[in-house]
Amino acid sequence: MTSSTIFSGVSPISLPAAAAAGANSPLTLRDMLFFLRMRWLWIVATTFAFLAIAGSYLLTAEPTYVASTQLVIFPQVNSSEAQRAFAEDAFIEGQLEIARSSDVIGGTVRALDLDSDPDFVDWKPSLLDKAKDWLLGMSAQVDTRQETAGMRTSETPARPRTEEERLHDLAIATLQSMMDIRRIGSSTIIEISAASSTPHKAVAIADTLARQYIQKNIAMKADASRQYSDWLEKFIREQQRGLADASSALNTFNSNPRDQFKLAELQSATDARRTLYESTLTQLTEAKQRITYPVSDATIVSRATLPLSKARPRSTLIIAFAGAVGLGAGLALAMIRHAGDRRIVRPQQIADAGGVSMVTLLARSKQNRIGHPGGFLADGTGSGDPAAHAVIPGMAELSATIVGLRRKRRVVIGVVAVDPGSGASTIACELAVLSSLSGSHTLLIDAAAQTSSLSKSIAPHSSAGLVDVLDNGALIHTAALSLTPTLKFLPLGKVEAVTPAVRLSSRRTQLSFAELKKEFDAIFVDISAFAASPDASAIAPELDGILVVTSHGQTSIDDTVRVIDTIRNVGAEIVGAIINHAPKRVES
Repeated sequence: MTSSTIFSGVSPISLPAAAAAGANSPLTLRDMLFFLRMRWLWIVATTFAFLAIAGSYLLTAEPTYVASTQLVIFPQVNSSEAQRAFAEDAFIEGQLEIARSSDVIGGTVRALDLDSDPDFVDWKPSLLDKAKDWLLGMSAQVDTRQETAGMRTSETPARPRTEEERLHDLAIATLQSMMDIRRIGSSTIIEISAASSTPHKAVAIADTLARQYIQKNIAMKADASRQYSDWLEKFIREQQRGLADASSALNTFNSNPRDQFKLAELQSATDARRTLYESTLTQLTEAKQRITYPVSDATIVSRATLPLSKARPRSTLIIAFAGAVGLGAGLALAMIRHAGDRRIVRPQQIADAGGVSMVTLLARSKQNRIGHPGGFLADGTGSGDPAAHAVIPGMAELSATIVGLRRKRRVVIGVVAVDPGSGASTIACELAVLSSLSGSHTLLIDAAAQTSSLSKSIAPHSSAGLVDVLDNGALIHTAALSLTPTLKFLPLGKVEAVTPAVRLSSRRTQLSFAELKKEFDAIFVDISAFAASPDASAIAPELDGILVVTSHGQTSIDDTVRVIDTIRNVGAEIVGAIINHAPKRVES
C-alpha cells in the first residue's frame, strides 16, 4: 500500500515525507500537547509529592520570630571635608565589628541567662548550616594542618574547659548564628536583629544586644580616657618639675640682675612652661570627667517591637519554591520516562520505525466485545441491520481502507496480533461484519489455533471446520456457517498435531484461496498471536496482506518492528498496523 495516511478514530493525519522515510521530524506543539496528555500524571504526582514534603516541613518546623532594634551612631571624626565620608564609613564599620564581638554577645548571654536556655544549648543546626560548616571546615582544616606542622611539639597543652564554659561558648555560638547586624543604606543608623522561637525572647535579645553594645562602647571610651588620664598625670608631673626649675632660675637671676636680655629669656621660658602646665591640667580634668561620666557614640532610636508574624519558615515562599521545583522535577522525570518508554502510544512510532504507511487508532468502547468477539453475530437474526451493530471508534475508517484494497486485488487479509490479548480476533470479526454490511460477500476464517475465540463465541457447537475443509474441500459449503446473507464464518474445527496455518502454507490441502476469491469479495483470516505461535510466518505468504495488531501502552515498539520485519522477510505484505485499546484522549 502506498498511501501515507495514518487513520485515527476521528480524522486522518497526513504524514510528512520525512516521517515516511524514517527521518526525525522537528518538535511541534502537537508533540508537546501529546506529551502532556500522556505524562501529566507523572508531573502532577511529582509536584504533589514536593508540595506534600513542603507542607510537612511547614507543619513540623518550629516558627522563628525576628525583632530589630535601631541605633544611630555619632562618628567622632576630625578630618577635612574630602576625607570625612571615608572616615565616617571606616568608623561605622568598626562599630559594627564591635557590636558583633564576643564580649557583646557574651554579655547578652549572661544578662539573659541564655546558657541555660534549651533553645540555645540544645540547638541543632539545619542541613543548610551543616553544609556551610562542612565547606568552611574543609578550608579551616587545611589551614590548621599547616599551622600545626609549624608548631613545636613542646607547646604546653590547653587547659580543659569546664561544663559551664562549654555551655557558655555554645550559647554564644548559637546566638551568633541567630543574630544579624547591618548598616541601613549609607546612613549612620545600624540595625540589630535577633531571631528566636518566641516573639518576647526575640525582642529581649535584640534590645539586650543594643544595650550591651552601648555599654561596650562606653567601657572602651572610659578605658581610653583612663589611659589618657594616666599619661597626662605623668606628663603634668614632668611639667611641674620643669616649671619649678624655670621659676627657680628666674628668681635666682632677679636677685642679682646683670643682663636684661637673659632676664627676658628666663621670664619667657617660665611663662611658656606655666601655659603648657595649665593646658595639660585642663585636659586632665576633662579626661577625668570622661571617665566618671562617659558618653556613648551610639544611642537607641527605635527599640524592638513584638513581631506580628513569624519570619521563618516563610510559608508562601516555601510552597512556591516547592511547587516550582516539583514541577521542574516532574517534567524532567516525565521526559526521561517518555524518552525511555518503548511501548506504543502513537501511530507515528510504528510509521517511523516499521515503515508502515497506514496506522489506525482504535479507541476503547463501552460496548467493546473483547473476549467475546462474535457476540453480535451469535445473537444476530441475520437481518444485517447496521443500526443493530455498535462500531468500535475508528473501525469505520479502517474498514473503508480495507474495502479500498480490493481494487488492487488484495482480497485475503490476515489479522495477527503481536502479543496475545491485543484484540486481533475482535478486529477481524468487526472488519468482516462491516465488509458484509457494505454489501460485499465476506468470509471470516478462524485460523487461531491457540485460542480460537471466534469459534468458541460464534459457533461453539459446530461439527466441521477449517481443519476438515483442508482434508476435504467439498465440506466448505457445509462447514462455512451463514451468519447474514453476505457473511459466512468458517470455524477452526478440531486441531490435532499441526495447525491449519502451517498446513495451508504447504499448499498440499484441498482448500485454495484462489477458489475462495471467486466466491467471496473479502476474506478475513484470524491468526494466532505472533508471540504465541509461528502460524503468522507460515501462512503470511499465502495471503494478500497482513494487518498487525498492537495494544496501546502494552506492546513494545521493538516487538512490533520485529514482527513486521519477519513477515516481510517471508515475502508477505504489511497492509497496515492497528493500535487497539487507545484512550479517548489519544484518539482525539
